[in-house]
Amino acid sequence: MQAAKSSFIALVTFVLFLTSCGGDYYPKPRGYFRIDLPEKHYIAFDTAYPYYFEYPDYAKLETNLSEPYWVNLVFPMFKGTLHLSYKPVHNNLNKYLEDTRNLAMKHIAKATGIENREYVNRDQNVYGLTYNISGTAAASPFQFYVTDSTHNFVRGALYFKMVPNNDSLAPVIAFLEEDIQHLIDSFRWK
Repeated sequence: MQAAKSSFIALVTFVLFLTSCGGDYYPKPRGYFRIDLPEKHYIAFDTAYPYYFEYPDYAKLETNLSEPYWVNLVFPMFKGTLHLSYKPVHNNLNKYLEDTRNLAMKHIAKATGIENREYVNRDQNVYGLTYNISGTAAASPFQFYVTDSTHNFVRGALYFKMVPNNDSLAPVIAFLEEDIQHLIDSFRWK
């Protein structure tokens, strides 16, 4: 009697198991962690360097790099770095402009598009161009340069210390692009 009862329970469990999986099964898409973005507060970079700008307080500033007046803004919570390289202009502005364009265009193989936007601030004598590089595998999603056209040139490039997946990084990239735009808007030559 006990064996029949156990067999009946096993049969009912097996039938329920087979019938409970009705309908098509579709796996859920891969999810990403929610990213908490900090409030924006800016700090002035006002040193002996030949330029001034404002940067977010959640970035760490690295100076004394391999070249004079080069700066890195490190965003530890996003594993990203904005590399700023300075060059004095001595009748070689066209070379710097072409180098910047070539470095941005190196991403074309992995990019789905590169949007250029001109920047002009005549009051502060700051002129530039931004490169918004879209595509899931582009190593640098945002690059730019600013210059006074006669004496100074600064190039910036944002990189992340991870395998590029700009779809999942899109909120962070958009967030940092606002900070970089603020940096450009506050940029002044000394």
